[in-house]
Amino acid sequence: MRSAYLDEAMALARQGVGRTSPNPAVGAVLVRGNKVAGRGFHTWNGVKHAEIVALEQAGELARGADLYLTLEPCSHQGRTGPCADAIIQAGVARVVAAMADPNPKVGGQGFERLRQAGLRVEIAQEYEAEAEALNEPFVHAMRTGLPLVTLKAAVTLDGKIAAPEDNSGWITSERARAHVQQIRHLSDAILTGIGTVLADDCRLTDRTGLERGRPLLRIVADSTLRISPNAKIIQEAKGDLLVVTTSAAPAARREALEQLGVEVRVMDGPGGRVSLRQLVENLAAREFRSLMIEAGSKLNWAALEERIVDKIYFYYAPKILGGLASLPVAGGAGRRRRADAIRFQGVRLHSIPPDEFAVEANVVR
Repeated sequence: MRSAYLDEAMALARQGVGRTSPNPAVGAVLVRGNKVAGRGFHTWNGVKHAEIVALEQAGELARGADLYLTLEPCSHQGRTGPCADAIIQAGVARVVAAMADPNPKVGGQGFERLRQAGLRVEIAQEYEAEAEALNEPFVHAMRTGLPLVTLKAAVTLDGKIAAPEDNSGWITSERARAHVQQIRHLSDAILTGIGTVLADDCRLTDRTGLERGRPLLRIVADSTLRISPNAKIIQEAKGDLLVVTTSAAPAARREALEQLGVEVRVMDGPGGRVSLRQLVENLAAREFRSLMIEAGSKLNWAALEERIVDKIYFYYAPKILGGLASLPVAGGAGRRRRADAIRFQGVRLHSIPPDEFAVEANVVR
């Protein structure tokens, strides 16, 4: 059965989406006598967790109250103390949560601590899928140890992303591109290839103007460091640019970039290419929960072939380029047999009026 209080907690949690990384977005509603006594949601800059905000707002009204949460309260010491302990000390009588915390440091320990203190604990399973979707990158990172990697592309109806000659203008509409910015805003990092930088002189910024939990890390895969020091992405870098290269890159070019404040990492992969697997593992070690790929045909295929992609977000425009010279969304060697095709599941369609749509789907492992 749906709960108006959990619905409100979910709405509160959504206010923190994009503002909490590397933490999850959490909403809390404290109820006493069928009246809301406190509300809260978490942001990274705000430091305090949603439960603490709600408890402080409620004050003495928290004693004997019911606490509705989108996620199991933490039981470990992080930037703040364990929320489970604060809930117990406040005298809360009952906790209703949408899902258990997938963080191995918690993993049910928060619920157990509450039960041992005599609190009633309930998990509202009908909210679990919604709660997981709300924090998809965090949940994925906790369960796999790696960031959620989304491959985004703007494509024609015949699957092309670039024409063989003049590529001025856009494939998709302004409305579709605004939607992309919303997805970019939810990402911790964004990756492109040197080919895209040379062709478009792209900036890869988050242009939503919305508050972020951390700066968007912009990443360029450039195996021989062909990137120009005059590229916009370098000129505008403020400690938020990583160039990933190989040992084949001239040392002088690396030093020149580093003198401009650019972080350069050597990650050798197969065939003289950058190792995308090493990159993803490096991001995981730095607690980046999500990576968005906006690149060209070759890098798109390399990411799919190296099996780092978890989901796709393809934006389709009502156009056809045709021809064998137009670039497909994923180039490279490709698969030689239909039976070996990369498969997807959980396909979701997003309408972009009047005539465009986006396809969101998860890679089948």
